[in-house]
Amino acid sequence: MDWSTFCGGGMLMMIAWLTLIVLGIVALVKWISGTKGEDSKPDSALEILRKRYASGEITKEEFEERKQNLNQ
Repeated sequence: MDWSTFCGGGMLMMIAWLTLIVLGIVALVKWISGTKGEDSKPDSALEILRKRYASGEITKEEFEERKQNLNQ
């Protein structure tokens, strides 16, 4: 076995390990910072309006009026 072949293989293994470590760190940071994921999206204005009406924050008249404003 030639010495240069051994050193080249060692260098490739070192690059592979460093790549795996960097990818692992990136994946960990993404997982920690984005625990909600892509599935969570903000509620639409109409959905918020429905929730407010259902919880009693606004009356039926206010709900209808604001719903009309949203549809315009």
